[in-house]
Amino acid sequence: MQVAACPQVKYLVTEDVPEEIVNKEKEIELQKEDLSSKPEQIRSKIVEGRIRKRLEELALLEQPYIKNDKVVVKDWVKQTIATIGENIKVKRFVRFNLGEGLEKGSQDFAAEVAAQTAAKPTPGKELPTKAEAKETVEKPPIVTVSTTLVKQLREETGAGMMDCKKALSETGGDLQKAQEYLRKKGLSSAEKKSSRIAAEGRIGSYIHDSRIGVLIEVNCETDFVGRSEKFKELVDDLAMQVVACPQVQYVSTENIPESIVKREKELEMQREDVLSKPENIRERIVEGRISKRLGELALLEQPFIKNDDVLVKDLVTQTVAALGENIKVRRFVRFTLGETVENEETKS
Repeated sequence: MQVAACPQVKYLVTEDVPEEIVNKEKEIELQKEDLSSKPEQIRSKIVEGRIRKRLEELALLEQPYIKNDKVVVKDWVKQTIATIGENIKVKRFVRFNLGEGLEKGSQDFAAEVAAQTAAKPTPGKELPTKAEAKETVEKPPIVTVSTTLVKQLREETGAGMMDCKKALSETGGDLQKAQEYLRKKGLSSAEKKSSRIAAEGRIGSYIHDSRIGVLIEVNCETDFVGRSEKFKELVDDLAMQVVACPQVQYVSTENIPESIVKREKELEMQREDVLSKPENIRERIVEGRISKRLGELALLEQPFIKNDDVLVKDLVTQTVAALGENIKVRRFVRFTLGETVENEETKS
């Protein structure tokens, strides 16, 4: 919960922050106008303090504990150590934000805006009365709002598309006034959401016996489908599937790096049972083996744990057909308790 509540956190401790980031932050601070008139010695101390504060903002253990903001996370861990009587170490974490890195193309967005905001003729509409006609004449001319402005306002405020268009129309296309308009109307979900991503779906998780944990992201086209029970069931099943298949490392065979494919091919080509075969036959045998091996590494190629007559990719296809919307398994991560500890001990 602490990691989810602190979106700025990227590292466990300040020591984990890469040196290049520290140097970059230092350069930025040294160039700030409020320091230019300070003596070198004082300026260095001020910069050090600011850098320390900035690094602490990025570190999980330096955050105020969400259940008691008078305690920092590292102190909470120490208190738990004292209570339990055993050393505790926060080893790692990963955070998935739904749809991060997935943005609709601007042309798609423009088409969506045009389709949803186009004025629809009302058949059989009565002619306005004289009073209404007069009121209409007295209204200021309607401002034509570009889809680019609508998109920018939507990204910065998180408000709905139609609300953004109306705000821009009411404020003459002034972006700043439109933001104020949305805040006054209570339609702005954030002061700034410049990283708003156009993607829907669900992030699922599954913890097995507190020793294996999985996070998985599955995308769909609409929030409506993302909240449906059938879609939730699919995501939960896929999370369990990843736990049940420890050899799986990728979503699909297309995600497997070319370097791994080449290495597997080299190993197969050198096997004794194919060396005596004619070149064309040997190639076909190797291709078949490589295809099988890559399939073992890919989630979508696994037999579904609840029905091994169906592959995971077929399960996804069946769900697509049932929900009538495109679905894509985007990514997953698996944590096995102690796995990095073993790796470090092996290396040392």
